Amino acid sequence: MNLKVKALSPKIGKEIPAPFYASAGAAAMDLHACVDAPVTIPAGGRAVIPTGIAIALPSAQYVALVFARSGLGIKHGVAPANCVGVIDSDYRGEIMVGLQNSGESDYTIQPADRIAQLMITPVVQAQVELVEELDDTDRGAGGFGSTGR
Repeated sequence: MNLKVKALSPKIGKEIPAPFYASAGAAAMDLHACVDAPVTIPAGGRAVIPTGIAIALPSAQYVALVFARSGLGIKHGVAPANCVGVIDSDYRGEIMVGLQNSGESDYTIQPADRIAQLMITPVVQAQVELVEELDDTDRGAGGFGSTGR
């Protein structure tokens, strides 16, 4: 699959890396902050960080998902504010990453910092069928925690 990436800032590919897979086994590529100056996210606060890129997925058979970087989330409490960002195949605007700081300290994003991960994955658009009943399973309608610890 070919992913077309458009640099919206002249810094992309020079001062700020284009998205790339950090290792041969990486499932997602890193997204970098395309900011001119550091951005501080206060403890408990949020900020929208531009990436300086737009993408063109080849068809509606693909979606791009924006996930947290585990180090930022675990070490600093900084993760996407909406948990997972969904970039539809027909979106052509700049990829922006809304970050939330759930940590106890302010966190500063520097220009070119890795702020999130971008995963491209196939999509199945389901045909919705309204029914009167669903088939039975062992779990049934058991909710949170119903299958044990």
